[in-house]
Amino acid sequence: MATASVADGVRFGVNLMPQLWVDGPVRSGRGLLAYRSRLFDRMTEAGIDHVMVGDHVMFHGGVGNDGLTDAASVVTATEELDVYLAVYLMVLRHPLLVARQILTVAQLAPGRLSLGLGIGGDDRREVAACGVDPRSRGRRMDESLALVRRLLDGESVTHEGEFFSLAEARLRPTPEQPIPLVVGGRSDAALRRAGRLGDGWLGIWTSPARCAEAIQAVEQHGAEAGRTDVGWRHGMTFWCGFGTDRAEARGRVAPAMEGLYRTPFDDFERYIPHGTAQDVAEFVAPFVDAGCTTLNFIPFAGSDEESIDAVAETRKLLRSGS
Repeated sequence: MATASVADGVRFGVNLMPQLWVDGPVRSGRGLLAYRSRLFDRMTEAGIDHVMVGDHVMFHGGVGNDGLTDAASVVTATEELDVYLAVYLMVLRHPLLVARQILTVAQLAPGRLSLGLGIGGDDRREVAACGVDPRSRGRRMDESLALVRRLLDGESVTHEGEFFSLAEARLRPTPEQPIPLVVGGRSDAALRRAGRLGDGWLGIWTSPARCAEAIQAVEQHGAEAGRTDVGWRHGMTFWCGFGTDRAEARGRVAPAMEGLYRTPFDDFERYIPHGTAQDVAEFVAPFVDAGCTTLNFIPFAGSDEESIDAVAETRKLLRSGS
């Protein structure tokens, strides 16, 4: 189990969006805003650090939400919680427009926005529908991320590349505080990208040992690129189920994952913590030991409120080392 001194610096986030995709009637308008406001208040009272939001254009069957629009709605609805967008499918957009949207959100909430960036691909039709060749995602991401970093720094960018052409492009105002750009992905290419261009690595569906290896590889790639002053922000995202026992918890998270990803839960189960808060804390602790300073939870319990409370209890256990 992680000790208090290790877990004290870890930031905890909660994402409740998948429930809106797979369960019950669709909320909208004042009803949705009021419901989210109550949940944000509960997160704040529970000691949660940030709201995690996702990003999809038309994931399996058309579900999704625009991540940066959602991030803007969160930071204007609460002043206490930060927002962590992950993973944002930057390869589906033009980097100049992405940089402008990021700056707009950052201006609303200086220092409160973090982004995890990925290339998508769990539903390749989503990528193709946006006019992007799925085979080009990695190269496109490298080019786009390099441009976005320069634009966020306020540079005047002239660039002629494989995918994008810019002539003296410049965006103002620049952010008051740097915006963390954390790279997600399990491939070796993603780890190289995180080390050369990112502020850290964000994992999902992996083991503690692989997590530790990935973090070491990312920092080594960074050092080889001459990046010796990065304040690395590594993290993990966990789908998880909470209940009075493992069977009840599994029964809550498994149908949601199968409904969204259209893949048997057995394929995910070894990577999905489920059970009591104690069970989940024991599962997550080795990832903290591996070097993760951000933990994002996509929790399923008896209700959204119970999900928040269960993550808060997991946080308490990790911080106490119990």
